[in-house]
Amino acid sequence: MAYFFLRLVPPRPSFPHDATGEEMAAMSRHAAYWRRNAEEGSAIAVGPVFESEGAWGMAVVSAADQKAAQVLADADPIIQSGYGFRFDILPMPSIILRPSGAGNE
Repeated sequence: MAYFFLRLVPPRPSFPHDATGEEMAAMSRHAAYWRRNAEEGSAIAVGPVFESEGAWGMAVVSAADQKAAQVLADADPIIQSGYGFRFDILPMPSIILRPSGAGNE
């Protein structure tokens, strides 16, 4: 198994502050998609990142290889929506994970 950092790049720097209703509906489907991947074990951590230049999304995933990580990204409803989002997929040569029991806080 390999690990990858996925950066979801929004269609414009002002997103999500000026998101349309249709974009927000697609974002709801996007969140549900990644929640399922987390429950199934391929997504380790997923969420929005806010910084002074704007917001973007991130996911750390485990996948067989880069092609499998790309398949995960391509199946995201926000990518399939055609609203102009894209993923940067970066390999992580190693990862340190907290013990599984630590997540029960």
